[in-house]
Amino acid sequence: MVIKPRVRGFICVTTHPTGCDAAVKEQIDYIKSQPKLANGPKKVLVLGASTGYGLAARIKAAFGSDAATLGVFFERPGTETKPGTAGWYNTAAFEKYAHQAGLYARSVNGDAFSDEVKQKVIEIIKADLGQVDQVVYSLAAPRRKHPKTGEIISSTLKPIGAPITLRGLDTDKEVLTETTLQPATAEEIAGTVQVMGGEDWQMWIDALLEAGVLAPGATTTAFTYVGEEITQAIYWNGSIGAAKKDLDNKVLAIRDKLQSLGGDARVSVLKAVVTQASSAIPTMPLYLSLLFKVMKEQGIHEGCIEQLDTLYDILYNGPQGGANAADHIRQQLQDAQGREIALVDGEGRLRADYKEMAPEVQSKVLELWPQVTNENLYEISDLAGYKADFLRLFGFGIDGVDYDADVNPDVAIPGIVEV
Repeated sequence: MVIKPRVRGFICVTTHPTGCDAAVKEQIDYIKSQPKLANGPKKVLVLGASTGYGLAARIKAAFGSDAATLGVFFERPGTETKPGTAGWYNTAAFEKYAHQAGLYARSVNGDAFSDEVKQKVIEIIKADLGQVDQVVYSLAAPRRKHPKTGEIISSTLKPIGAPITLRGLDTDKEVLTETTLQPATAEEIAGTVQVMGGEDWQMWIDALLEAGVLAPGATTTAFTYVGEEITQAIYWNGSIGAAKKDLDNKVLAIRDKLQSLGGDARVSVLKAVVTQASSAIPTMPLYLSLLFKVMKEQGIHEGCIEQLDTLYDILYNGPQGGANAADHIRQQLQDAQGREIALVDGEGRLRADYKEMAPEVQSKVLELWPQVTNENLYEISDLAGYKADFLRLFGFGIDGVDYDADVNPDVAIPGIVEV
């Protein structure tokens, strides 16, 4: 069948298997063009491995450190008449290229919040890898079935304390919007924390520790976003922020447990990028369009794969020879202006987002924010770049792909484990 993009709001209901393959190959080629990690991980478990930052982490570990990778996700395969999810096609492509390179790559498709998936992953680690030395936690979901109670818990995207009115962007109609959101209830905040906070991350590490499948010196990281003035009302100071702050709390206990192995646990702050989740957040499409404009003009724009390349540099290219994994974290660097940039903040988080947070970037975005109108949208912002990145999530707009060609959406992932 010939597959074209069909976008409805912040969702593209079609995906292109050849395009997804080409997009994954581009990311792999980028990592292969960078220096190899001399002290990187060798056996990596990625939870949420099929799209965005999780996929980029898997690519960086495999092709930047020759790591064996085990990926976990919840995706839908295609059929002869209907495309599957982008994450399915991304994984098929990743495994194909990993196997061609002689790298171990295996995947589990199922609900990563469940005890059944945790047990299946432990079985595979024991049988194939023995132990893993890194666990990347990149799960994102609108709801979670609690493995102990069976309760279906939903997350919500709301402010805390008082209503807020947000300036935003309707990317379909290409017009500016205003959205007023009512504050979350205590129950909604608690639910969001349970879905998007640190409880499941902690459950994963506890299960892996109890099973004895974490190697000496094992590290783990979960991803977060902090942002600045424009985004903080809906994000960091809202219900999602409450969940992200829960990561900051849970990581302390996880770190304590891993220190007995000489290991370490960190929350990693990554820059804002186009994802299906971020496109659903009021304010983010407009903020991202302005951010891309500024960062591209300054020559410092990064997508998912460049950010994960930066993060692994922080994680594994610090001083070597310390007794614990925490001793190997790169603490600071000099930016292009010669300023010392702290890569570990006061909360102990790793700050791979330092380019987005640079004063000259944020001040310029703030300067442009009130200037944007429907008439100058394409002049002042990089809406074109935003929309192109959005379509790339689903395999569209990739150079070298013939989108008029007939393709079979039924793409297999050999050896995938369904739970």
